[in-house]
Amino acid sequence: MVARVRPRQLALALPHAESLTRDNFLEGAANAQALALIDAWPDWPNRVMMLVGPEGSGKSHLASIWATEAGARSVAAHTLTAVNVPGELATGALVVDDLNPGGFDERALFHLMNLAREDEAFVLMTGRTPPSVFAVELRDLRSRLRALPVVTLTPPDDQLFRALIVKFCADRQMTMDESIVSYLATRIERSFAAARQAVELLDAEALRQRRPVTRALAAEVLRDSAA
Repeated sequence: MVARVRPRQLALALPHAESLTRDNFLEGAANAQALALIDAWPDWPNRVMMLVGPEGSGKSHLASIWATEAGARSVAAHTLTAVNVPGELATGALVVDDLNPGGFDERALFHLMNLAREDEAFVLMTGRTPPSVFAVELRDLRSRLRALPVVTLTPPDDQLFRALIVKFCADRQMTMDESIVSYLATRIERSFAAARQAVELLDAEALRQRRPVTRALAAEVLRDSAA
């Protein structure tokens, strides 16, 4: 007699929208300076500012808060061209997201920084790497980037890290008690990206197995992800 093998159920990878409002931003020592910059606008030390931090550290969330307040447009750094710079700056404020080495048009960025100064517009750039270390061919742009004021977001402390896990669960409408939050917080890398990934994996496995989120399930997920 041949045993029947139950088919492995697949969890649907449905999108989960994060709320990027000011009220939904988690404050902590890791992002205090960056949040202070957003709140200080328009009294910035420079027309062009940059937020630098690791993946998931809240750069895009802060940029979204500022964009709402300043009426700013948003553009991905790799899509910026010299031709569309004037149009992107039309509202007098612009977010340039994900500015990283080798991922942008140098002439377009130089034109943007010059036009922002001439038109007295504001630009907020975000990226994972300080612009002072970019390998840039245009000497004038290299000089501008080295002088660009940067505010750095640092890794989360314990309190913020636990709050992030709770927030990522709330974004996915997951219920998780404090014991599971503590279990995850002490067993995964203390980074924004690791917290997000752990919650995503736990949610997917709970859906696949049609099980509630428990400490035992969290242990299984962490063990499988480390294998």
